[in-house]
Amino acid sequence: MKTLEELIDREEPFINIMNEWISKAKNHVEMLPPSGNRDQILLDVQVTTHSILGSLIYHTGGVLIDHGWIRILGSGSKHFTRDVHNWNQPIRQGIYLVADDAAGGFYAINGGAFSGKMNSVHYWAPDSMEWEPLDLLFSDFLGWLLSGDLSSFYEGLRWDGWQSDMQNITTNQCISFYPPLWSKQGNCNSSHRGFVPIKEALELKYDLLSQMQANT
Repeated sequence: MKTLEELIDREEPFINIMNEWISKAKNHVEMLPPSGNRDQILLDVQVTTHSILGSLIYHTGGVLIDHGWIRILGSGSKHFTRDVHNWNQPIRQGIYLVADDAAGGFYAINGGAFSGKMNSVHYWAPDSMEWEPLDLLFSDFLGWLLSGDLSSFYEGLRWDGWQSDMQNITTNQCISFYPPLWSKQGNCNSSHRGFVPIKEALELKYDLLSQMQANT
């Protein structure tokens, strides 16, 4: 176990690069202030602030992209109470959740659970029951979130008037669709929409995936 002093890089913290990227971002970005528990979370995760994840933990409570549509996990804050360490408990072998979106999609770093490149980011879309590779490392993923074409990526997952719902949904919630988007009847505009705790949505999706795998 590294000590806090060993984990805090005071000469080359990644936050300096991140701030430069954010200053040039094409998408709306909101950096939340870090939690008072950031020291303990950094110790628990055991990553240095020379890394993206370490900088997100130590210098931010999380980062909101595109008016809160995407939530990147950090050390948690008043308005984003989830932190990256506790959000990954219980541990799911080989999967490290780092971000999610208002439609109920989840982003994770590949720690061996998926085929393909280690440490690359995968996406579990609301309209799919399979994790999909983005072929991006975390640094490239962050750059894409800041300046990429999110409208094209989320085509078919954003409903008419989604921007208004962003004013009412919390960072601990996501949209629940019925029929669900992964079903044949699901449609982001015609399905019934409601707010649900994002933890509930994640656990439900894992339960459904387990049932589907057991029946194959």
